[in-house]
Amino acid sequence: MGDVKFSHEGVLMYCDSALYYEATNSFDAFGHVRMNQGDTLHLDSEVLYYNGLDRLARARYDVVLKHGTMTIYTDSLDYDRLYDLGYFFEGGRVLDHDNELTSDWGEYSPSTHESVFNYNVRLVNPAPPAKPETVLISDTLHYNTQTAIAHIVGPSNIENGENHIYSELGYYDTQAKHTHLLDRSILTNNGKRLVGDSVVWNDDSATAEAFGNIVYTDVVGKNMFTGEYCYYEDITGYVMATDKALAIDYSQQDTMYAHADTFKVYTYNIDTDSTYRVVHAYYHMRAFRRDVQAVCDSMVYDTRDSILIMYRDPILWQEGQQQLGEEIRIFFNDRNIDSVQVLRQALSVEKIDSIHYNQVSGHEMHSYFKDGELYLSTSEGNVFVNYYPFDEDSIMVELNHTETSLLKMYVKEKKVDHIWMPAATGIMYPIPLIPDNMYYLQNFAWFDYIRPRDKNDLFEWRPKQAGTELKESVRHSAPKQKLSDIRKQMGIVLPESSKSEEIPNEE
Repeated sequence: MGDVKFSHEGVLMYCDSALYYEATNSFDAFGHVRMNQGDTLHLDSEVLYYNGLDRLARARYDVVLKHGTMTIYTDSLDYDRLYDLGYFFEGGRVLDHDNELTSDWGEYSPSTHESVFNYNVRLVNPAPPAKPETVLISDTLHYNTQTAIAHIVGPSNIENGENHIYSELGYYDTQAKHTHLLDRSILTNNGKRLVGDSVVWNDDSATAEAFGNIVYTDVVGKNMFTGEYCYYEDITGYVMATDKALAIDYSQQDTMYAHADTFKVYTYNIDTDSTYRVVHAYYHMRAFRRDVQAVCDSMVYDTRDSILIMYRDPILWQEGQQQLGEEIRIFFNDRNIDSVQVLRQALSVEKIDSIHYNQVSGHEMHSYFKDGELYLSTSEGNVFVNYYPFDEDSIMVELNHTETSLLKMYVKEKKVDHIWMPAATGIMYPIPLIPDNMYYLQNFAWFDYIRPRDKNDLFEWRPKQAGTELKESVRHSAPKQKLSDIRKQMGIVLPESSKSEEIPNEE
């Protein structure tokens, strides 16, 4: 009774009163119980049952176990000195490195600093009373008090602001605010969803990286990316996808698929009502939808004015029609194609059969659509036309070859209804009398071998055959004149002393 002290194999124990059993080398301690193992492990409780034979200490009521930076609070804790394990089984709370962990069952090894928590596990960072920034809920969690790294080994949910993570395998570094998730973990945020074989999330920078079979989905925008790598910034809304990247837009009845070496999405005015995005795709861009296909080297799409611009050898197919030029601009209205503009070296080809093609070439072309159907096509600037009209019995009548400065072609039910043009020159050839050199315009090309066949064909890049690539037309500027040339034209002769002071090649 009173200030009792026990010592056993390097452990000191203190209490107000105790019952000592000499035969079993054990004792029961009561009141202000303290157990100290070296200078690092301290155990406090109201009651302690200690067995010296198996070196098992059972602490009860208001139990506090401290080791290094870690503190355990519980009402029932057993500490096995033989295996250097302490575990609680009726609920406990752990504080470590500004983390709070609670669970129904927990185990801690002072020698390895490893903890295991089971059933209703909850990790909060920072610990109360501070407002939590990250909350991890799981049924099984491993935690190292030396590194402050939590090892997720079962179904777990992590909440970080507006970000939610589901994972069944991964690591969360509570100090570096860094999460590495495996086994197809899922990151969601305001309608956006990122899945990959592995996902890396950084709390401080609010950035994510996904590797292997990634799927990025924007539920609000109804589009998604797949591929082998994706990078995402929550604050700026920036997204990059590469390595077998495939963009999928399912906002319309027909889904659009597009592949490029790299996709980048930039979001502007992200926290305002005037948010808009700009999508860049490069290189080897190929797109497929049942009613339209496209190929180009690079592409930009601006949601602000719904314009898609294709650069460098762009080709656009719509059913049996092919359009190409140096640059193609597609204008959308409520996600439907409103018009198509082909700039410089424009060529439109419509296949009739393996020999006969309707052809139009010019400097610029504009196609206008209503309810997804073409109703007007215009061409201007050195317009050349090869057109095959049909009679009422759908028999090809002749070849109409025309040269003009402006052409307007009106289409009704996918067939040419009538054509208007100003003063023009031309000639008509009956089908049997068409000269061999008149079947095709000078810049005729039919790139059906490049056309994507389906969404799986997007990953095979087929370039134009050598010599068929467009050479960009360059408008040359006037040459700059030199001051010395102007003086010479005007007959002005400077003294020798002035010539030496004149700046060479002065403009």
